[in-house]
Amino acid sequence: MRSIYIHIPFCNSICSYCDFCKFLHDEVWAADYLLHLKNEIEAYYEKEEVSSIYIGGGTPSVLSIENLKALMNIIKMINKKEFCEFTFEFNINDITKEKLELLKENGVNRISIGVESFNPYILKYLNRKHTKKDIINNINLAKSYFDNISVDLIYAVPIETINILKSDIKELLKLKVPHISTYSLIIEENTVLGINKIKPIDEEKDYKMYKYICKTLKNHGYNHYEVSNFSLPGYESIHNLNYWNNNEYYGFGLGAHGFINELRYENTRSFNTYLKDKYRFNELVVSKKEDMENFIILGLRKLKGIDVEEFFNKYKVNIQDEFNITPLLKEGLLVMNDKYLSIKEDKIYIMNEILNKILL
Repeated sequence: MRSIYIHIPFCNSICSYCDFCKFLHDEVWAADYLLHLKNEIEAYYEKEEVSSIYIGGGTPSVLSIENLKALMNIIKMINKKEFCEFTFEFNINDITKEKLELLKENGVNRISIGVESFNPYILKYLNRKHTKKDIINNINLAKSYFDNISVDLIYAVPIETINILKSDIKELLKLKVPHISTYSLIIEENTVLGINKIKPIDEEKDYKMYKYICKTLKNHGYNHYEVSNFSLPGYESIHNLNYWNNNEYYGFGLGAHGFINELRYENTRSFNTYLKDKYRFNELVVSKKEDMENFIILGLRKLKGIDVEEFFNKYKVNIQDEFNITPLLKEGLLVMNDKYLSIKEDKIYIMNEILNKILL
């Protein structure tokens, strides 16, 4: 079943590490943008039921109540299955009773919150505007409306020590939320950090941090179900699993990506172009070979791995005949459990290296 991602490109401030399509928030621009977002959905959505909706950004939570209501009215165009996971991204400082009530009334049942860190020096380095007190108070407010809450943490920041990370994880666990995403900081070229020629931390320190996160969250009952994602039982992200299972999805809005009817596409990042109702920037028809490769690249992000029977049923070829699998099984980089092919948990950190060997 397909899913839908909707991009809201507005922010109150620009984070130093962010490479997503974004603009400083303006209510008039936002209202105009939503009109054309509605036009795009009407033009491309095929009216089928979807299993998940994810509204991300940017910062969708910066929208005014009026524009949030307009966005929710657009969502009413979408046919949702009986249980449709409906996620909305929040910045800490945007969490208010009024916005939480509005979203809950309109069917949102999961929220994703950008915590990133509790440390004031890390937050300043990332140009995040909230404080530890804001995190605690506002997430407790959100928990009074929503049970299914995910929080994001960024680690491997150049000024970060292992002790800062340990403190962040300790504070994160106190929040008692059912889903946690942890991302090693990537310094992208067209960001403040990239422009300032900031260098990433060394790989050994990054790996030490990653191992600490995995071990600690696992010890506190979280299932490490994907490279960067951890959940309590039953709280895995349906939307993200749809990506990792190489299923089809719509991407609506500036800079969004989609995969529909064997076509992968990327939307324009130009605001002026989008307002002319010219949405698509790039389109690519995916060949069988490319689709099989995507199935492997995405599927091996899951700790459970790839269902090889599903692979055969979908492509009518044996995965070990088509790709360089057998030598990696012998080397112990890959494992086969029942019908699932996966990367060994202690090797998941070098996933990209393993993928390169598979796709030789």
